[in-house]
Amino acid sequence: MKKQAEFWEPTEGGIRCLLCPRLCSIPEGKTGFCGARKNEGGKLYTLIYGTVTAANPDPIEKKPLHHFWPGSLVFSLSSVGCNFKCDFCQNWELSQSRLGEVYTRELAPEEAVEGAKETECSGIAFTYNEPSIWWEYCYDVSKLAKKEGLYTVMVTNGYLNLPAWEKLSPYLDAANVDVKAFTDRFYRKFPGVPSLKPVLESCEWLVRKGKHLEVTYLLIPGENDDPEEIREFCRWVREKLSPDIPVHFSRFFPHYKLKGKPSTPLSTLERAKRIAREEGIEFVYLGNVALEGAEDTLCPSCGELLVKREGFSVLDYKLKNGKCPKCGRRIRMVGKFEGGRSWWIL
Repeated sequence: MKKQAEFWEPTEGGIRCLLCPRLCSIPEGKTGFCGARKNEGGKLYTLIYGTVTAANPDPIEKKPLHHFWPGSLVFSLSSVGCNFKCDFCQNWELSQSRLGEVYTRELAPEEAVEGAKETECSGIAFTYNEPSIWWEYCYDVSKLAKKEGLYTVMVTNGYLNLPAWEKLSPYLDAANVDVKAFTDRFYRKFPGVPSLKPVLESCEWLVRKGKHLEVTYLLIPGENDDPEEIREFCRWVREKLSPDIPVHFSRFFPHYKLKGKPSTPLSTLERAKRIAREEGIEFVYLGNVALEGAEDTLCPSCGELLVKREGFSVLDYKLKNGKCPKCGRRIRMVGKFEGGRSWWIL
């Protein structure tokens, strides 16, 4: 569905989109890099308002969010397009497609909220493709969701300008930001943007605004897995965000245009976790891997097992009033535990 977009300004040669740091200059009749925003008659329109490729319940642990409404169901919504062009994208069928290239259907904001309620979800997540390019729809759905008592989540690359974050802020509860590497070289080579700085600024803004944040880092052999790069990333998390921000190191599998790359060795994942702990990161998880304890939450003070996870299931939850039952340490955990469901990676 087409709808006039926000965050743009007219220029002598057309329109400049102000939504993300690409700041695309868009001539008449053309779209920006993401393929979702078009200059028609000197005005900028979003082409994907209410256009969904997925609308279904997921466990919140799939996002991944391990410290936010654990055990709950979240209604996951996605569309098409992205403002990055990563050769390793796990959802490339959606993120690198344009309108008309994949199956879509229309879903009004009211229908999205009703879908969440009908499937007994506690919230709504914008996920799978990059939700920031879907900003107008995310904003409208989030406003309605909050009126209905639902939480809202973005799973994002974080490449969004602060005015767009600010306007969305009253209706956003949590985000998982995918920090794809900790060098500008990587961001120039893969996402195709000059710098990772806007991504870091988004994370820091989310923390300042009191939003729940978790960070994912996909470890790609030979590209972003250097131990010193991992150490610098962890220092940034500790110093600019907080030591108790959950960090998810995720295993890479050959995919899309990087099918010639090997999978991430388990030793690389374990080394990253060890470095993170050395740098004072309190909650470190390993994703896309079947390792005993990789997704468990331990008390940073006494080592007590607090949350046992397997697949996307919470098998045991021991927190009492947000505290470790053994030493009394308060643990960053938003929302109540909603147990009783089992999910498995197939």
